Amino acid sequence: MPDKRKHRGAHPEDERFFAADQCDALRRAVEEYSWLLTREYAEDSALALVGNRYSLTERQRLAVRRASCSDQSLRRRTETMVPLSEGTRRPLGIDGYNLLITVESALSGGPIFAGRDGSYRDLASIHGTYRKVNETQPAITMIADHLSSAEILAVDWYLDRPVSNSARLKVLMAEVVEHSRLRWNIELADNPDAVLAAYDGVVATSDSWILDRCAAWVNLARDIIDAHVPDAWKITLR
Repeated sequence: MPDKRKHRGAHPEDERFFAADQCDALRRAVEEYSWLLTREYAEDSALALVGNRYSLTERQRLAVRRASCSDQSLRRRTETMVPLSEGTRRPLGIDGYNLLITVESALSGGPIFAGRDGSYRDLASIHGTYRKVNETQPAITMIADHLSSAEILAVDWYLDRPVSNSARLKVLMAEVVEHSRLRWNIELADNPDAVLAAYDGVVATSDSWILDRCAAWVNLARDIIDAHVPDAWKITLR
């Protein structure tokens, strides 16, 4: 059945899964899962242990996984995080789908989770195919406006070449900034994660694998959502 969704919004059960009376258990789960990760327990088995302890649904477990990290990762990410202003002095590389989908989710009323490292993360996934939604162009414009106001004119965007419709998204992004002062280099890469992990500059992402390897990163999704989506559904799991 074709995907006919027009929004990157909440799951029908999210209001129940992430209601206020669920958040205490979710925060304890993040704390305990992070404790196990710190002691090098296998991720899947540790999440199963914690998820079963608190009778979490699959979607709640996904939120716990994305919000958690080991103490070692937390220290490294804290040490390598820089302010957005650093992007005016050093190259800025953007994890394209990671940033865009998080902003789309915030605009469409989906839950946005503040993780242990302070990053904002969503629960959306694209499963090999990116589908444009009603929030796509507003999200691109919002990102462009935020970067422009910060005087960050030249950036490198990286989109996953294997994801269907990446070429179409590249065209749309280029059209949004065509008549602006922004200079966006939009690359289709077979493995953007590896490119960004080795990027010679500052990386904008909330992807844990990249954050644990890149030289410096900026919390761009959080900056944009806090500044421009004041009514976003934000849930702190730290």
